[in-house]
Amino acid sequence: MSGNMNLTLKIWRQKDSKSKGQFETVKIGGISPDMSFLEMLDTVNEQQMKEGKEGFAFDHDCREGICGMCSLVINGMPHGPDHAITTCQLHMRKFKDGDTIVIEPWRASAFPVIRDCAVDRSAFDRIIQAGGFVSVNTGSAPDAATIAVPKDQADRAFDAAACVGCGACVAACKNSSAMLFVAAKVSHLSYLPQGKVEAKKRVLAMVAQMDKEGFGNCSNLYECQAACPKSITVDFIAKMNREYLGATALYAEKVYGEDM
Repeated sequence: MSGNMNLTLKIWRQKDSKSKGQFETVKIGGISPDMSFLEMLDTVNEQQMKEGKEGFAFDHDCREGICGMCSLVINGMPHGPDHAITTCQLHMRKFKDGDTIVIEPWRASAFPVIRDCAVDRSAFDRIIQAGGFVSVNTGSAPDAATIAVPKDQADRAFDAAACVGCGACVAACKNSSAMLFVAAKVSHLSYLPQGKVEAKKRVLAMVAQMDKEGFGNCSNLYECQAACPKSITVDFIAKMNREYLGATALYAEKVYGEDM
């Protein structure tokens, strides 16, 4: 087919988190510009298996830009050279015939390699679990006027809730900081009346768990914002910092008294 591409891939291969990894060079031809990046990797694995080799491990699930499982660093950029998309939404038309493409996993000690480019992101799950639940009854749909939420607050909560927890923010940060992820999760509920009951307890617990997991400090370079496939902004980090300082001050007052 005219317009198909021949590519050189440098793919990270690593048996597990304790093994030493290295790049493996793979030549692939006949790649349509209309293929998604993951479809291209499927083609690579089919070629590998035909040659009697082990396929290349990478994460994927919905392939619709919803779940964030497709966590790859492509030519040094989390999710690749397009803007506000996940890897599964990246198409090969973003590359040219003859290109060399470097494919790596998220690089963070808190995301140990399972195999090749598949990493364990359960640290994010533990941070969310540390935040607990809301105690407000959220069973069946309430009357629309029961708890009035100002539209600007509802919109901000929705923006924060768009985070899919892919970890691109961690991969983009030179300190492997999870601040943008945690800020999105904290802010989502802190903007809503239902989330305000445990808001102070939640932010303290989630930040403590983030530190426990070994994520670094915020670098203030905003690479996280640039890499986020859902365009989560660093404004939420500022929001979380305010929530955290307020919760810390309240805790200190309770423990040490008003003269603290």
